[in-house]
Amino acid sequence: MLKWIQVLWPSFLVAAAAEAVFFTVIDPQQLYLFGQPVHYSELATYSIGFLGFWLVCAASSLSTIFLQRSADELNRRN
Repeated sequence: MLKWIQVLWPSFLVAAAAEAVFFTVIDPQQLYLFGQPVHYSELATYSIGFLGFWLVCAASSLSTIFLQRSADELNRRN
């Protein structure tokens, strides 16, 4: 459980900051996806953007924890 907290909490905080910076610069009503304008409400666009940022940040945190395993953990036989 501790590893999940170590992954999800920092990634949540960084995703919140990333979304704030991104949507300060970009207007959600002027976004295009595959050449087509996005016709979602602002709340839906903010929510999808936050979940996307959170996913990317969680993947980054998870890869950091994965790469911090010691040689004993890697070579242990079950």
